[in-house]
Amino acid sequence: MPHLIIVGISHKTAPVEQREKVALTDAAARALARALVRHADIAEAVVLSTCNRTEVYAHVRDSAAADDAICTALLDQGRGMTRSEFDCVRYAHLDDRAVAHLFRVAASLDSMVVGEGEIQGQVRQAWERCAEEGCTGVVSDRLFRQALEAGKRVRTETKVGARPVSVSTVAADLAREAIPDLGGRRGLVVGGGRMAEATAHALIERGLGELVVINRTVGAAREIAERLGGLGLGFDCLATELAKADVVVCSTDAPHPMISAAQVAVALEDHPARPMVLIDIAVPRDVEPEASGVHGAVLFDIDDLERVVAQHRDERGDHARRAEVIVGEEVERYAAWRSGLAVTPVITSLREMAEAIRQGEVARVAADGRDLTDDERDRIEQVTRAILNKLLHEPTVRAREAATTIDGMRHVESLQHLFGLAVPERGPGDDTGPSRPGVVVRPAADG
Repeated sequence: MPHLIIVGISHKTAPVEQREKVALTDAAARALARALVRHADIAEAVVLSTCNRTEVYAHVRDSAAADDAICTALLDQGRGMTRSEFDCVRYAHLDDRAVAHLFRVAASLDSMVVGEGEIQGQVRQAWERCAEEGCTGVVSDRLFRQALEAGKRVRTETKVGARPVSVSTVAADLAREAIPDLGGRRGLVVGGGRMAEATAHALIERGLGELVVINRTVGAAREIAERLGGLGLGFDCLATELAKADVVVCSTDAPHPMISAAQVAVALEDHPARPMVLIDIAVPRDVEPEASGVHGAVLFDIDDLERVVAQHRDERGDHARRAEVIVGEEVERYAAWRSGLAVTPVITSLREMAEAIRQGEVARVAADGRDLTDDERDRIEQVTRAILNKLLHEPTVRAREAATTIDGMRHVESLQHLFGLAVPERGPGDDTGPSRPGVVVRPAADG
């Protein structure tokens, strides 16, 4: 019986030093999704990896086998995390709980900063890249489309996103807290992605005097710097600019630290009296953790943002509770769709069987040698069709009603068993089933 399953770790279960071991680049996430759908028990897969979570959402035949395959594949892509270590911090959700988890993620209710606006775009990007790789299908496409709709409803119908708070704004607030007067100070942003630019913009809004952007691609650094009124440079200037910086924000996707403790110590040699604030919002981390022990250095990593999050949690409580209600409504709507997807082939098969019997009996009457007029033949057709429709009407209605509940699906399965209905497995191109053969879409008991 097919299931929806999610396996992953997040800021709620694992500190950054563990999350970075299974953090994935765009290319790695694509490769993982492709590898997963080659497994016999996995029909569709979407991989989501951000600074706060790495998760795999999958439509599967055997949940236990798929869970093991996902764990193994994640660790094979990772950086030295053992299976026992992973099992201590991972979580897995099945069916309705998996749906609810994704909808809460897309609505930013599961974020470190509740109400932050970046996660919805990250969910969309994860879905789109896996779709580009041919790893999604009817079930996961509907799941992620509705997750984004749920997130939009939450932001539209509640104020959970009021006073916008994001990783970028929190990072900038930490910098201003450590250096109250940012005017006349010099900022250095290492990285050229959306997060890096957003953080640079937040620092400027808080009064930062000068800004330098360093990226492996000089052109990208210059484009960002031009938009923000700063200077864009390449990585060959990192040591020089580090020595001039008061605030350093790191946000690259490098698999190893870009700034060592030794580099920070050298940068501070000529300025022993001034602090250097390093904000590392990358996963894996861009700054060696040992840099926190360098005299004059103040280092924050992604987990330090939790301290700021707590200041906003209470005021968002009422809006978050309303958001949870919206998520619950959307989960029920998805469950109803998925149940309908499951019962339709059974009803179709029942009607096809009954129609075949009806036609056979009508043909037998016609073959008895009786001379029937056209009117008599039409009357026989009308009467037999009416009998068939009346007999099947109530079972059809009750089957559709039953399919909206987990317990009720047992009645649908009983109907299939009692009449010996052959429900075909869906193949590629079938718009009522998953995109790969061998999986019949049917909701299963939550667990």
